Amino acid sequence: MKAAAGYYTYRLLSGLFGLLPEPVMRRLGYGLGWAASFVARGRFAMAVRHQARISGDGGRARRAARRVFALYGRYWAEVFWLHPRRRAKILAQSTIEGVEHLHAGARSGEGMILALPHMGNWESAGLRAAAEGARVLAVAEALPNERIVDWFTRMRFMMDIDIVIARKGARVTRDLIARLQDGGTVALLCDRDLKGNGVGVTLFGEETTMPAGPAALAERTGAHLVPVGCYFEPGAGNRFIVHPRIPVPDLPTKEERVEALTATLAGVIEGIVRRAPEQWHLIVPNWPSDREEAGA
Repeated sequence: MKAAAGYYTYRLLSGLFGLLPEPVMRRLGYGLGWAASFVARGRFAMAVRHQARISGDGGRARRAARRVFALYGRYWAEVFWLHPRRRAKILAQSTIEGVEHLHAGARSGEGMILALPHMGNWESAGLRAAAEGARVLAVAEALPNERIVDWFTRMRFMMDIDIVIARKGARVTRDLIARLQDGGTVALLCDRDLKGNGVGVTLFGEETTMPAGPAALAERTGAHLVPVGCYFEPGAGNRFIVHPRIPVPDLPTKEERVEALTATLAGVIEGIVRRAPEQWHLIVPNWPSDREEAGA
């Protein structure tokens, strides 16, 4: 019963937001996200910590964290607003820089790994990538509510994003490698180490871990590792910045190559986030000190 209620809530929100004109939807998303920052106190505290790391200014971090929530509200509003009839409009309202790096990876025949932080609207990014000849396969977390997982999968398929669900026992790596070996493209969010067993890096001046997946796949398959930043425009639309390929370093062992490649990727991710830090939707513990603070 609870699962059905959750699913129909998502469907209702999709229907309601789908009826709204784009400016109304966007402003409503901002407002709901901002209001949520006063309710989700634990996550707001994490947003403050992350913004302070980026800016080095704890005094401004609380104001920045309110904007993080407002922009995260916009993200969810756009998710519920997306419908197939709006595909052409969404593409027309998006811009892309560094598209030559995307084309090079898509046409290489070697496969391409797009590595993204939690920024902007990555559903719209998937639609734009497909329009540029690089339809992506992405990994989605398994949720307890299978109906919601199915809804998200269908929604993303409508935006030209193929999905593999990271369920227990699922052969996710096999599916990703198969896509890369066919010369295709996979997209991986790379700034949050869900399992806690990733590669040690320094991110915004503090040691943490990042998932090894993007670097390990590039090292194993020879696919292009291409970082991408997704950003909301001040008004309607999205801007995507595709960075140059990060080559696999010439080091003696696989472990050294993966570690060095992940460290380089961490540096690029820092630069992507610094362009628009308030658009970074990471509002959960991401450094060891965050987890210590949350458990205090």
